Amino acid sequence: MRKSALYTVLALLLQLGGCYPDRPVYTDRFLAFGTLVDITIVGASQQQAQEAARAVEEDFLKMHEAWHAWNPGPLGRTNEQLAVGIQFPAPPMILPLVKSGQALSARSRHLFNPAVGHLIDAWGFHDDNPEGHHPPPDAMIQELVLNNPRMSDIRIEGINLQSSNPSVKLDFGAFGKGYGIDLAVKHLKELGIKNAILNTGGDLRAFGSRNGIPWNIAIRRPDGAGVIATIKVSGDESIFTSGDYERYFSWRGKRYHHIIDPRTGYPAEGTRSVTVIHPDSTTADAAATALFVAGPDMWHEIARDMGIEFVMLIDAEGAIHMSPEMEQRLELLDTDRKTIISPPMTGSGTRGS
Repeated sequence: MRKSALYTVLALLLQLGGCYPDRPVYTDRFLAFGTLVDITIVGASQQQAQEAARAVEEDFLKMHEAWHAWNPGPLGRTNEQLAVGIQFPAPPMILPLVKSGQALSARSRHLFNPAVGHLIDAWGFHDDNPEGHHPPPDAMIQELVLNNPRMSDIRIEGINLQSSNPSVKLDFGAFGKGYGIDLAVKHLKELGIKNAILNTGGDLRAFGSRNGIPWNIAIRRPDGAGVIATIKVSGDESIFTSGDYERYFSWRGKRYHHIIDPRTGYPAEGTRSVTVIHPDSTTADAAATALFVAGPDMWHEIARDMGIEFVMLIDAEGAIHMSPEMEQRLELLDTDRKTIISPPMTGSGTRGS
């Protein structure tokens, strides 16, 4: 459901590719994490680019298998052992995500909460295509919220994990792609790639440039009708968007999206989409989710807690909220929308238009 943003990014890249026929542009695509992954490499030989792309694809497939919460594998076995409260050695591909998840959850005041896998399961959003599902019973949601699973319920001792709350079920869907992109970009750089974009269904990390021209990234409108803004990447940055249009189902005339507010157990309200920029994809991925849940009233304070400077939030009425730092970075195409500029991420003062 992020195809519009993805196609716009690829169109911009193709336009740039035609300007420098002597500088090779290599593109490839594969499926991982339930979405299309596109990789564009500039300035490398065909063989080097192909080998790098194959290595990244293998990385992503291994990560997808390891981090799938509902299929047999390292994360599935981890959740089984967390549920019974025993101490056990964490699989090597799971422990770093647990540590990152704990830190990011705490900084987000638990609005980003990878421990609510049972809630995600109850809503049916573990399926790649949730259409046809219906909301779980209110009593079930209330019980799951009352159990209050948090990342802080997991105790880490060396390589061992143990949960004090049997309701904890890890689901890395809200930041696994970001963590995977960070690992893949590190691998690309180790293989000598200096200019590339790695795009997972519209969330991406870009580094280097297109022969000195910054990568230009399009951000789609929440309704899917075209582009709301463009952003030029500076050096090495991640751009992540969470939106209510990504995964959802309709039931009795109401649409239910996949971004669950862990405080209520229901899809978060008041926000259509959030776009953030940050040097690493793990933080950007988690922050986009947390700020979506925080909504128009709380996003600024949560962003400051998480160390996010560049934020654009579109609320349920279509108004744009953003930090002044983000205002300086993007080119806003929908200039007729109501725009509210927050205080600086390190200062005070508010203005709107």
